[in-house]
Amino acid sequence: MRKNIKITAAAAATAALAFGLTACGTSSDPGAKSETGAKADTSKALVVAASPTPHADILGFVQKNLAQKAGLKLEVKEFTDYVLPNTATETGQVDANFFQHQPYLDDFNKKKNTHLVSVGTVHLEPLGLYSKKVKDLKDIKAGQTVAVPNDTTNEGRALQLLAENGLITLKDGVGTSAKLSDITDKKGLEFKELEAATVPRALDDVDAAVINGNYAIEADLKPAKDSLVLEKADGNPYANIIAVKKGNEKDPRVQKLVKLLHSDEVKKFIEDTYQGSIVPAFGTAAKS
Repeated sequence: MRKNIKITAAAAATAALAFGLTACGTSSDPGAKSETGAKADTSKALVVAASPTPHADILGFVQKNLAQKAGLKLEVKEFTDYVLPNTATETGQVDANFFQHQPYLDDFNKKKNTHLVSVGTVHLEPLGLYSKKVKDLKDIKAGQTVAVPNDTTNEGRALQLLAENGLITLKDGVGTSAKLSDITDKKGLEFKELEAATVPRALDDVDAAVINGNYAIEADLKPAKDSLVLEKADGNPYANIIAVKKGNEKDPRVQKLVKLLHSDEVKKFIEDTYQGSIVPAFGTAAKS
């Protein structure tokens, strides 16, 4: 059974203060200094911040089935937002995180002046368009409202998905950095920008919504079945990554975790569990 602690956005302030003092494998003395990187103490648990689904579930599989045999002590801390996992990794409250793709990490580093790097890709969560009010893409008409994630990279990604499927027209060359102001033809649609984690809860209030794969699954949606349209996996740059603070890439525990996550056992677990809604995407660290 994996040891998980759930951290919600509402508890952010408390968690940020208390995190490093209570985690298994971290020091109870806030003034204590521990070795990092290649000199990290491998007898201590590797503490990884993760979104509940599928990230913590995948880590839980590793913890239960692979970690002990590989000599890795693994602790998972669950977060329900897209900010705290990175800030906790930057400050050393956790050793690594698993919840984001490289474009999001690059944008976060730039905006927050953090120093986080990828040590490997694990899986892809295809972004999808969902609706409780229409059954087909062609039924989305002028005057209807579409909810999109409000963070820079996922909003751009969402707008690209809508553009690729003819629902809007974007300025030439905007790519994944597209914003609502880059729409040259809304085709009568209205847009509602929401924090990614809250978009599924808005499905009753809007006509359609672009939802991140992990949040869709948490909301009991089956992306491969329930989406009106789903992002293509081929050539997709949004594979989810394991990230650490720069300088900790050679931590033996981190390297061991990446090796386990890239194993045939994890590949089979992802394929069997998510049935195409989430797909393995094993790779080396992407350059920021």
